[in-house]
Amino acid sequence: MISAIILAAGRSVRMGQPKMLLPWGNTTVLGQVISTYQEAGVEDILVVTGSAREQAAAIAHQHGARSIYNEMYASSEMLASLQKGLQSLLYTPEVEAALIGLGDQPQVQAGTVQLICETFRKQRAKLTVPSCQKRRGHPWLVERSLWNELMGMEAPRSPRDFLNQHAGEILYLEVDTPSILADLDTPQDYLSSRP
Repeated sequence: MISAIILAAGRSVRMGQPKMLLPWGNTTVLGQVISTYQEAGVEDILVVTGSAREQAAAIAHQHGARSIYNEMYASSEMLASLQKGLQSLLYTPEVEAALIGLGDQPQVQAGTVQLICETFRKQRAKLTVPSCQKRRGHPWLVERSLWNELMGMEAPRSPRDFLNQHAGEILYLEVDTPSILADLDTPQDYLSSRP
């Protein structure tokens, strides 16, 4: 089984308001991300909340996902949210791998998520990472045997440092969509991207 951890705890400083809650089509940015993963066949989705905790959790539950709160969100980086998510999955032994996604990537396509999961099931690489124009993107998948190492990392080290350290073990999936690289950081990003 593959579970998804959607990192949605950021403070949205550059956006000026909680970006996960912004409208996106018939739903919200976070709602779209969850729906995309579900469309790709991911049944267990865990949203890590921080800023706008109650609203983000409500969106998660409304879409059939679980949520967990990173109480350190204001003083920590992405690594702490990732660790919080992995810690929660440790108690579900049937989960073989975690798909790490970003809550501010509503452009990601279900076909990409599906390809990553299918590739893991066939090849069992410890790390499966989508790539576009030689740049790594999200979501990426980490096999359970590497979780303890990620959970043992301390700031200022980051998930990027972890991937760099394991560069030789990464199975790269070349995709032709830049959506794996696109996130929403500023009002301009949002206005130019929203449907």
